[in-house]
Amino acid sequence: MKSVAAALAVILCGVTVPVTTTPQPNTSGRLADRAFLVRTPLGSGYARYFGTASLDGDSSVKRAVIVVHGVLRDADYYYDTGVIAADAARVLSDTLVIAPQFVEKSDLAGHPVSAQTLYWDARWPGGSDAVAPAPISTYDVFDALIARLSDASRFPKLRQIIVVGHSAGGQIVQRYAVVGKATRLDGGGRVPLRLVVSNPSSYLYFTDWRPIPQRDCPDFDQWRYGLHGAPRYVSGSAAELEARYVRRHVVYLMGTADINPAEDDLDRSCGGEAQGAYRFARAKYYIAYVGRRHPEGTEQSYAFVEGVPHDNRRMFTSACGLAAIFGGSTAPCAAAGHV
Repeated sequence: MKSVAAALAVILCGVTVPVTTTPQPNTSGRLADRAFLVRTPLGSGYARYFGTASLDGDSSVKRAVIVVHGVLRDADYYYDTGVIAADAARVLSDTLVIAPQFVEKSDLAGHPVSAQTLYWDARWPGGSDAVAPAPISTYDVFDALIARLSDASRFPKLRQIIVVGHSAGGQIVQRYAVVGKATRLDGGGRVPLRLVVSNPSSYLYFTDWRPIPQRDCPDFDQWRYGLHGAPRYVSGSAAELEARYVRRHVVYLMGTADINPAEDDLDRSCGGEAQGAYRFARAKYYIAYVGRRHPEGTEQSYAFVEGVPHDNRRMFTSACGLAAIFGGSTAPCAAAGHV
């Protein structure tokens, strides 16, 4: 296997050098150095991203990995993690690593960016519309990303797209797996798509059942725990969305040591607590919930990474993480825990 140092040399010749190391900095990081235009019927604007190549196109790329940052908006750290993981999987040379950045207005201060740069308020993890320059949802950005990557004139050799998120990024990816409108989500065509949901604080349920019901918790079924009060982007009934969701290729990637009920970023609201005491328990409850509702089977799977707590880099670069993201059997990984 190539070393990480070799991966840095490859990137130096082309684009960006990964600079951050574990532990993860507690900041929003650098402003992404690339942008692409997102067009919707409601308007257009530029979304920021880091990438090993441009979204304008690359004739050598065979797979694309979209790595979604968490609540800190530290896309630079997640980008670096994606590059390191692709190197560990020995696929960096023909993989496009993309890390979109959903910026807030404060992130743009002092930067000479276009006035057409999209920015959101603090509700961006839930798919809210941008504050300016147009009401474009974070989910619209994913749709546009996937459409651009699927364009054969831009990426003629691309044969796979993987969307992966950890923590708050895992929450975003799981909800997007439910409500996303990109045609690639539903299979078909030359570019299949897989979504990897890693260690989120909570999941979207399709009914009012919860594993740990909470008293005096009127918000337990509000968006993003349920569909009540969902943002503009979301359309379809719970039954329609659920039927579509279980046919989409989703992998739940969970660390068996993500079991701290007092972890700093854990959702400890009553809506979160209704799903379980900590992330690993919440994942197992949710996987079992989906399984009970669909005994005929789904297109979904799960992989447990033994001994890893809430750490995106250790999750994505583990053997099970590499299999979930880049392909390979995750069946042995499920043996690390019980649902």
